[in-house]
Amino acid sequence: MPPRKSPEAWLNVPCFYGAELRYQREMAGLTLEELLKGSFRGISLLSQIERGERRMPGDLATHVDTRLGTGDFFQRRCEDASRASRAGLPRYYANIPELEKNATTVEDWAPSVFPGLLQTEAYARKLSETVTPWQEDEEIEHKVCARMERAAFWKQQDRPAYWAILHEGLIRRPLVEPEEMAEQLDHIVEVIRASKSVVQILPETMVAHPLMMGMAKLLTFSDEPPMVWSEGDFSGQSIDDPELVAGYRRSYDRLRAAALSPEASLTLIEDAARRYRDEARAQD
Repeated sequence: MPPRKSPEAWLNVPCFYGAELRYQREMAGLTLEELLKGSFRGISLLSQIERGERRMPGDLATHVDTRLGTGDFFQRRCEDASRASRAGLPRYYANIPELEKNATTVEDWAPSVFPGLLQTEAYARKLSETVTPWQEDEEIEHKVCARMERAAFWKQQDRPAYWAILHEGLIRRPLVEPEEMAEQLDHIVEVIRASKSVVQILPETMVAHPLMMGMAKLLTFSDEPPMVWSEGDFSGQSIDDPELVAGYRRSYDRLRAAALSPEASLTLIEDAARRYRDEARAQD
């Protein structure tokens, strides 16, 4: 049985969290499978949590507290883990970058802003300044740095398959100056081609289409059920109800069918980048 770690071990939050979970489970005389009884989470996920490799989702923390009789200990530590690992990201968004890295597939629908995984520093900064103009410069920079750290996603050896559908309005109505917009579009093309990922553009002429109400991120995993992430300016929602996830899946597939082909989409983005560069030169 592993020795218990002191609270000071929260300097390495996931490891302490995992060691405490294993200690409590073995004290209760439960196997991984027995502890998970009544939960839809997988054994491999729980094993990774005990090794400090993954953080515990809120629903699993509630289940574990109930099964082990630990009050709300693990539920409260979910918030500690989020603060320790995701400073600079909104609290409600804290676990999403980790889920992206551990997913099998990541599929984005972006109707209003480019997905975080595809943003340049200039775009991320302008977005933060626009959404929260009252924040101090230091806070803005902290958020931008946290967003840029997510670029590590593209350097993973076992990177998830990535697919993005972008509304054409993102390209036609620039958030940043022409030169920065050209850099943003060039960046998307470079990342998509280098990673052999897929991007599609939904034409502006497609007025009525699935998922009209907002963004969606669909994630699948090898050891867990699929989930969907939906987000607004100041809140986000993690959706794992099978019926709702299936609805998002059907809608995303129809949206994909309505979009331009991947190659035509890249050509459109490249052409737009050239026009923005020409516009930037004309302004000099």
